Amino acid sequence: MEQKAFVHDTACIDEPCQVGAGTKIWHFTHVMAGARIGAGCNIGQNVYIDPGVVIGDGCKIQNNVSVYKGVTLEDGVFCGPSMVFTNVINPRAFIERKHEFRPTLVRKGATLGANCTVVCGVTIGAYALIGAGSVVTRDVPAYGLVYGVPGRLSGWVSREGFILQAEGDDFICPESGDRYVVTDGVLAPA
Repeated sequence: MEQKAFVHDTACIDEPCQVGAGTKIWHFTHVMAGARIGAGCNIGQNVYIDPGVVIGDGCKIQNNVSVYKGVTLEDGVFCGPSMVFTNVINPRAFIERKHEFRPTLVRKGATLGANCTVVCGVTIGAYALIGAGSVVTRDVPAYGLVYGVPGRLSGWVSREGFILQAEGDDFICPESGDRYVVTDGVLAPA
Protein backbone atom coordinates (compact mmCIF):
# COMPACT_ATOMS: atom_id res chain seq x y z
CA MET A 1 0.00 0.00 0.00
CA GLU A 2 1.51 3.34 -1.04
CA GLN A 3 1.69 5.91 1.71
CA LYS A 4 0.41 9.32 0.60
CA ALA A 5 2.03 12.62 1.45
CA PHE A 6 0.76 14.64 4.41
CA VAL A 7 0.10 18.33 3.75
CA HIS A 8 -0.96 20.56 6.64
CA ASP A 9 -4.13 22.59 6.06
CA THR A 10 -2.20 25.87 6.17
CA ALA A 11 0.36 24.80 3.53
CA CYS A 12 -0.04 25.99 -0.06
CA ILE A 13 0.86 23.47 -2.76
CA ASP A 14 0.61 24.92 -6.29
CA GLU A 15 -0.11 22.51 -9.13
CA PRO A 16 1.42 20.92 -10.99
CA CYS A 17 4.23 19.74 -8.72
CA GLN A 18 5.45 16.38 -7.49
CA VAL A 19 5.40 15.34 -3.83
CA GLY A 20 6.61 11.83 -3.01
CA ALA A 21 4.89 9.25 -0.85
CA GLY A 22 5.34 9.63 2.89
CA THR A 23 6.52 13.24 2.67
CA LYS A 24 5.22 15.63 5.34
CA ILE A 25 4.72 19.32 4.59
CA TRP A 26 4.01 21.46 7.63
CA HIS A 27 2.40 24.79 8.62
CA PHE A 28 2.51 27.81 6.29
CA THR A 29 4.84 26.20 3.75
CA HIS A 30 4.52 27.20 0.08
CA VAL A 31 5.54 24.81 -2.70
CA MET A 32 5.43 26.45 -6.13
CA ALA A 33 4.27 24.76 -9.33
CA GLY A 34 7.03 22.80 -11.02
CA ALA A 35 8.86 21.81 -7.82
CA ARG A 36 9.77 18.15 -7.31
CA ILE A 37 9.95 16.73 -3.78
CA GLY A 38 10.96 13.12 -3.24
CA ALA A 39 9.52 10.46 -0.96
CA GLY A 40 9.88 10.42 2.81
CA CYS A 41 10.86 14.08 3.19
CA ASN A 42 10.00 16.33 6.12
CA ILE A 43 9.41 19.95 5.11
CA GLY A 44 9.16 22.19 8.19
CA GLN A 45 7.08 25.25 8.95
CA ASN A 46 7.25 28.41 6.83
CA VAL A 47 9.40 26.84 4.09
CA TYR A 48 9.30 28.22 0.55
CA ILE A 49 10.19 26.02 -2.45
CA ASP A 50 10.62 27.71 -5.84
CA PRO A 51 9.56 26.35 -9.24
CA GLY A 52 12.12 23.98 -10.74
CA VAL A 53 13.66 23.01 -7.40
CA VAL A 54 14.50 19.31 -7.09
CA ILE A 55 14.55 17.71 -3.64
CA GLY A 56 15.57 14.06 -3.34
CA ASP A 57 14.17 11.33 -1.12
CA GLY A 58 14.52 11.47 2.65
CA CYS A 59 15.48 15.16 2.90
CA LYS A 60 14.72 17.21 6.00
CA ILE A 61 14.22 20.95 5.64
CA GLN A 62 13.77 22.71 8.96
CA ASN A 63 11.66 25.82 9.61
CA ASN A 64 12.09 29.14 7.79
CA VAL A 65 14.18 27.96 4.81
CA SER A 66 13.69 29.22 1.24
CA VAL A 67 14.90 26.90 -1.50
CA TYR A 68 15.31 28.94 -4.68
CA LYS A 69 15.24 28.05 -8.36
CA GLY A 70 18.49 26.38 -9.35
CA VAL A 71 18.95 24.49 -6.08
CA THR A 72 19.08 20.70 -6.21
CA LEU A 73 19.16 18.63 -3.04
CA GLU A 74 20.12 14.99 -3.53
CA ASP A 75 18.78 12.23 -1.23
CA GLY A 76 19.15 12.56 2.53
CA VAL A 77 20.13 16.24 2.72
CA PHE A 78 19.49 18.08 6.01
CA CYS A 79 18.84 21.85 5.92
CA GLY A 80 18.98 23.39 9.40
CA PRO A 81 16.53 26.03 10.59
CA SER A 82 16.75 29.45 8.95
CA MET A 83 19.66 28.46 6.68
CA VAL A 84 19.86 30.50 3.47
CA PHE A 85 20.37 29.71 -0.21
CA THR A 86 21.15 32.61 -2.53
CA ASN A 87 20.53 32.65 -6.27
CA VAL A 88 22.45 35.75 -7.46
CA ILE A 89 25.99 36.83 -6.53
CA ASN A 90 25.40 40.60 -6.39
CA PRO A 91 21.69 41.32 -5.88
CA ARG A 92 20.24 44.80 -6.16
CA ALA A 93 16.56 45.58 -5.64
CA PHE A 94 16.53 47.98 -8.57
CA ILE A 95 18.30 45.69 -11.12
CA GLU A 96 16.60 42.59 -12.54
CA ARG A 97 19.12 39.69 -12.46
CA LYS A 98 16.98 36.58 -12.86
CA HIS A 99 19.01 35.67 -15.96
CA GLU A 100 22.09 35.45 -13.69
CA PHE A 101 20.79 32.73 -11.35
CA ARG A 102 23.54 30.17 -10.65
CA PRO A 103 22.79 26.51 -9.90
CA THR A 104 23.60 25.10 -6.48
CA LEU A 105 24.01 21.36 -5.89
CA VAL A 106 23.92 19.73 -2.47
CA ARG A 107 25.02 16.11 -2.76
CA LYS A 108 23.68 13.06 -0.95
CA GLY A 109 23.66 13.07 2.84
CA ALA A 110 25.11 16.56 3.35
CA THR A 111 24.15 18.63 6.41
CA LEU A 112 23.70 22.41 6.27
CA GLY A 113 23.70 23.82 9.80
CA ALA A 114 21.28 26.34 11.29
CA ASN A 115 21.60 29.90 9.96
CA CYS A 116 24.36 29.03 7.47
CA THR A 117 24.40 30.70 4.05
CA VAL A 118 25.20 28.85 0.85
CA VAL A 119 26.16 31.26 -1.92
CA CYS A 120 24.80 30.26 -5.32
CA GLY A 121 26.93 28.39 -7.81
CA VAL A 122 28.65 26.05 -5.35
CA THR A 123 28.53 22.29 -4.92
CA ILE A 124 28.40 20.79 -1.44
CA GLY A 125 29.93 17.30 -1.56
CA ALA A 126 28.31 14.11 -0.31
CA TYR A 127 28.10 13.80 3.49
CA ALA A 128 29.76 17.19 4.01
CA LEU A 129 28.87 19.09 7.17
CA ILE A 130 28.47 22.87 7.15
CA GLY A 131 28.64 24.40 10.62
CA ALA A 132 25.88 26.62 11.98
CA GLY A 133 26.23 30.25 10.92
CA SER A 134 28.91 29.54 8.29
CA VAL A 135 28.99 31.28 4.91
CA VAL A 136 29.89 28.90 2.07
CA THR A 137 31.42 30.76 -0.87
CA ARG A 138 33.16 27.89 -2.71
CA ASP A 139 32.75 24.19 -3.42
CA VAL A 140 33.00 21.81 -0.46
CA PRO A 141 34.50 18.32 -0.99
CA ALA A 142 32.72 15.13 0.00
CA TYR A 143 32.94 14.53 3.78
CA GLY A 144 34.31 18.06 4.26
CA LEU A 145 33.78 19.86 7.58
CA VAL A 146 33.35 23.57 6.90
CA TYR A 147 32.74 26.36 9.36
CA GLY A 148 33.44 30.06 9.77
CA VAL A 149 32.84 33.26 7.82
CA PRO A 150 33.86 32.75 5.12
CA GLY A 151 33.58 28.98 5.46
CA ARG A 152 36.87 27.08 5.39
CA LEU A 153 37.60 23.38 5.19
CA SER A 154 38.50 22.56 8.80
CA GLY A 155 38.55 18.77 8.81
CA TRP A 156 36.62 15.72 7.74
CA VAL A 157 33.45 14.00 8.93
CA SER A 158 32.21 10.45 8.52
CA ARG A 159 29.03 9.39 6.78
CA GLU A 160 27.47 9.44 10.27
CA GLY A 161 28.50 13.08 10.78
CA PHE A 162 31.29 12.59 13.35
CA ILE A 163 34.64 14.38 13.12
CA LEU A 164 37.20 11.87 11.87
CA GLN A 165 40.24 11.09 14.02
CA ALA A 166 43.63 10.76 12.30
CA GLU A 167 45.38 7.40 12.74
CA GLY A 168 48.54 7.32 10.65
CA ASP A 169 47.54 7.96 7.05
CA ASP A 170 43.93 6.89 7.71
CA PHE A 171 41.01 8.60 9.39
CA ILE A 172 38.67 6.72 11.74
CA CYS A 173 35.03 7.42 12.59
CA PRO A 174 34.65 7.33 16.39
CA GLU A 175 31.04 6.14 16.04
CA SER A 176 31.22 3.37 13.45
CA GLY A 177 34.94 2.55 13.37
CA ASP A 178 34.89 2.96 9.58
CA ARG A 179 38.20 3.94 7.98
CA TYR A 180 38.70 6.72 5.44
CA VAL A 181 41.71 7.74 3.35
CA VAL A 182 42.67 10.95 1.59
CA THR A 183 43.99 10.56 -1.95
CA ASP A 184 44.89 13.68 -3.95
CA GLY A 185 42.92 15.86 -1.50
CA VAL A 186 39.78 13.72 -1.73
CA LEU A 187 38.50 11.75 1.26
CA ALA A 188 36.81 8.40 0.62
CA PRO A 189 35.94 5.28 2.61
CA ALA A 190 38.89 2.86 2.73
